[in-house]
Amino acid sequence: MSKSNLIRPHGSDELKILLLEGKAREEELKKAKTLSKLVMSSRETGDLIMLGIGGFTPLTGFMGQADWKGVCEHMKMTNGIFWPIPITLSHDSKINPGTELCLVSGETDEIMGTMKVTESYQIDKAFECKHVFGTNDPEHPGVKMVMEQKAWNIAGPVKVLSESYFPEEFKGIYQRPAESRKIFEDKGWKTIAALQLRNPMHRSHEYLAKIAAEVSDGIFIHQLVGKLKPGDIPADVRVKCIDTLVELYFVKDRVVCGGYPLDMRYAGPREALLHALFRQNFGCTHMIIGRDHAGVGNYYGPFDAQDIFFKLWDGALECKMLPIDWTFWCYKCGGMASMKTCPHKKEDRLFLSGTALRKALSEAGDVPVEFSRPEVLQILREYYKTLDATDKVEVKLHGHATGDAPVKKDK
Repeated sequence: MSKSNLIRPHGSDELKILLLEGKAREEELKKAKTLSKLVMSSRETGDLIMLGIGGFTPLTGFMGQADWKGVCEHMKMTNGIFWPIPITLSHDSKINPGTELCLVSGETDEIMGTMKVTESYQIDKAFECKHVFGTNDPEHPGVKMVMEQKAWNIAGPVKVLSESYFPEEFKGIYQRPAESRKIFEDKGWKTIAALQLRNPMHRSHEYLAKIAAEVSDGIFIHQLVGKLKPGDIPADVRVKCIDTLVELYFVKDRVVCGGYPLDMRYAGPREALLHALFRQNFGCTHMIIGRDHAGVGNYYGPFDAQDIFFKLWDGALECKMLPIDWTFWCYKCGGMASMKTCPHKKEDRLFLSGTALRKALSEAGDVPVEFSRPEVLQILREYYKTLDATDKVEVKLHGHATGDAPVKKDK
């Protein structure tokens, strides 16, 4: 077999795939039904699937206490490998080492895998939140997620038996890293820039992708199909919007669309690093990082997610950042621009954000034609028409959505 031209997986020469198939899966599933059950949250289930498909290479299971602490404090595991966010599994009581468990999705009640316990430990949740999210504010959705974890973390290697509903519900979008890598290989791409999406693509997203397309062999539009916070647009609607935009406004053989099964953590800078790490496992050489990547509210500065990449030690991560400044529609320029290219004033600019778009649509307000392509807006308006008052969540604007946050300082 010829040597791959693609970037190698993170911390490994090959993907660590923990998903069993065929006879091995049948035998492990049979055994799983005899084991004590541990019911996982949606976030933990998504993490388990990523472990299974090799998205979290080189991990072989959920982290023990030493790795948890090292990742929180220094973004480094005990073996010296870079990792920015703990990958942990919680339980309401201590479990003895050597115990085998059946891991079950709390959402679907499906058996997802098995685990051999190596360690049980209690953690300081406030310590984790302060390091990972930069705050202990219970209103932060990521902090809330950690604080709602059970009292004990259970560590150990896993065997994964299912990818849940993702392969069927998101057929054609959901991918394993081995699949995206094969697509890139077949296309002959060597430099691939990933665009992270949790919102339908507005004109700023489109602009970011097209800037990246000018300096890369191809673009990987990689969208989250796991759970979001209340008020965000569901994955199936977002997929339809993105597919429509790519079909009508992109050069098709320069773009690949994909989806991955994680829940958002809204960890801002730390999550930006995690996004780049697992995109490396999917075969990407670059990660597009724009304004307030993976942020929420006003918890992070608009370019904190870029700044953290500059602070990494040499060799921490092979997937490199593609930093792009604040982008917007400029009426005087007559098109999309950024702080680096547009000399005009704030009143000449329309700042584009998923938050502002969701707020306008949820309140049946006017959306400027420059905000998003008409075909995308039509899909979104049809979705919002299906919601009644009880389905709608108040969307609060913050400085990153309106252009009122501080601009990036020169480095």
